[in-house]
Amino acid sequence: MRKILIYLFAFTFLANSSFAGITFWTTEVQPARMEKQKEMAKAFEAKSGIAVEVIPVEEKDLGKRATAAAAAGDLPDVIYHTLQYVLPWAEAGILDVSANNAVVKSLGKDTFAPGALNMAKKGGKIAAVPVDGWTQMVVYRKDLFKEFNLQPPTNYENISKAVKALSNADRFGFVAATKTDENFMSQVLEHVLLANGVNFVKKGGTKKQGKELKNALVFYKELAKASPPGELFWKQSRELYFAGKTPMIIWSPFIMDELAGLRDSAPPTINSDPTSPELASKTGFITNFSGPDNKSGAAWADVRYFGITADADTDEAKKFIEYSMDEGYTATLSIAPEGKFPVRRGNASDPAAFTKAWSKLPVGVDRKKPLTELYSGDVINNIVAGLDTANRWGVKEGELSRASKIINAQFLNRITREFIDDQISVDEAVDKINAELAKF
Repeated sequence: MRKILIYLFAFTFLANSSFAGITFWTTEVQPARMEKQKEMAKAFEAKSGIAVEVIPVEEKDLGKRATAAAAAGDLPDVIYHTLQYVLPWAEAGILDVSANNAVVKSLGKDTFAPGALNMAKKGGKIAAVPVDGWTQMVVYRKDLFKEFNLQPPTNYENISKAVKALSNADRFGFVAATKTDENFMSQVLEHVLLANGVNFVKKGGTKKQGKELKNALVFYKELAKASPPGELFWKQSRELYFAGKTPMIIWSPFIMDELAGLRDSAPPTINSDPTSPELASKTGFITNFSGPDNKSGAAWADVRYFGITADADTDEAKKFIEYSMDEGYTATLSIAPEGKFPVRRGNASDPAAFTKAWSKLPVGVDRKKPLTELYSGDVINNIVAGLDTANRWGVKEGELSRASKIINAQFLNRITREFIDDQISVDEAVDKINAELAKF
């Protein structure tokens, strides 16, 4: 009996003296980013006594891994994941919606970008906690716009006027995405169509398209006709803009450090110095632009989230996310500042605390500088504000999964290219797109 009591005492002592621990899956698997996340986990453990095991999961494997873990009752406590999983995982019971919503409320709903919250809304709750995001941008030569007395490219009309005014023998008016099997074309097209109010899905199905799509396709063809011939994607658009051969492209914010000559593998060639910040100083960015059928316009965004799972140690998972989104939020954003805009702008004491801290984080690869040394405060505030109105097909309707399947089928790219190449009329293009949508 005495031995049994000793064993019981030893077991109780060990159980009570051991650290509580949680598991965290992350798709930020690059070595430098993993190292930063492990440092953050150690800082959180030092503060809370809660150990965090940081587990890398390739983004392409995340869906299958999560489904398998859910079936086995072995989900991690927290997952860092993309927008596409928020509502499907909430509906499948993989995410603990109430726990995630409680974290957002605790941090202060009004401190988050509205667009990032709206994209994660399930009923009256926020199904996952927005962490960071980026908005696609119209990147343009503000010096040339000023020289030719042009308005910024905030709508179809202004962009069309600029294309006509700035096209010449040495310069293409735009570089559109035309390579149909590239996701880049899918992203750019969705942004351009969203700007004119085009939406392919409704609750439970798809929507028949009409005037809005027709006008958007005519506009996109105008951009493509002002572009070089051939199969164009991100590579050519960046190269031509960097060489001063076009005044406008659509790109992600990952171009911002490259514009300033901080990455040797993608140097600006506008002058003889590949490390010069000259091009960055001459560049403006527009995140939200509009078409004639949608005056409010739209911003296309990619947002990432923290999700507390159904198998989590809820209290400890909440503490980890609250730390990562408050005291440790600047460190969270520092993993890759040029592509991690703060979706939480500040806190109760300073509504802009995190935006200001983020803008001072060093960006770049071969050389590093803070964004505040490269771009004005107005530019920085403008690109961050894109997350306020951020949108994607299917989010509002709870049909992101259906919208993703439509985009991944790439028929929109192919039919748009047929129209660009004058193989079909715009009415035929709309009819063909409607026929494809009916299959979903």
